[in-house]
Amino acid sequence: MIVSEAFARARELGVDRVDATLLLCALLGRERGWLITHDDFALTPEMSGILEAQFARRAAGEPIAYLLGRKEFHGLDLAVTPDTLVPRPDTETLVDWALELLDGPARVVDLGTGSGAIALAIKHRMPAALVEAVDLSTGALAVARANAERLGLDIAFHQGDWFGPLAGRRFELIVSNPPYIAGDDPHLPALRHEPRSALTPEGDGLAALRAIIADAPQHLEPGGWLLLEHGYDQAEPVAALLRARGFGEVTLRRDLGGQPRVSGGRLPPGR
Repeated sequence: MIVSEAFARARELGVDRVDATLLLCALLGRERGWLITHDDFALTPEMSGILEAQFARRAAGEPIAYLLGRKEFHGLDLAVTPDTLVPRPDTETLVDWALELLDGPARVVDLGTGSGAIALAIKHRMPAALVEAVDLSTGALAVARANAERLGLDIAFHQGDWFGPLAGRRFELIVSNPPYIAGDDPHLPALRHEPRSALTPEGDGLAALRAIIADAPQHLEPGGWLLLEHGYDQAEPVAALLRARGFGEVTLRRDLGGQPRVSGGRLPPGR
């Protein structure tokens, strides 16, 4: 098989040319421009077999990030595996807001860190911040720790359920992109390759958000902030939960597509 035949095979299987290009570049260790000028380059039988398997997996809906083993997020090159969600560009909205709020050696915790994307992006952009991260999945934590080590970013990781490992601890900022998709959402089957527990808490999708909001005040310093990513149709119930729990300055940020995506509130300074 030569490069041009590989692209033809991808087309036969219904694999997007952009994805086929990424897979070929990764397999050959070449740039896109090289592929264009070397479309007659012959792949070894081993390479052809690897590529055929990758094309089949991509055609079956597996995220390209899992096939490549990496995903760019907020300027960082992160390793990802099926133990973690694939970081989405819309989650950068949460990171950007967090960075606006931070000043100096503030204590920050990321709940449900997955690949470590949010925690690592915050630490990378705000080195003085004292960043910690929690996840229930040992597989996800292994990926996050490896990302932190490779990037040279000092983050303390904890295994457990939300605030479980943080008894008696308080922070200036709590951030989270928890599972928030409703259990009967028709889009879930398309996400079947990603860990379901990181996508949905089942039910109406609000269980994890409720749990975090309920416990957050006892883990925030007075005047501290809680920032939460949520579904486009969950902004109003999340804002109501925040206000009911005593948060003030409840605010909404929209994602790259203009959809309601992150809500936050501040614990009153005198609380």
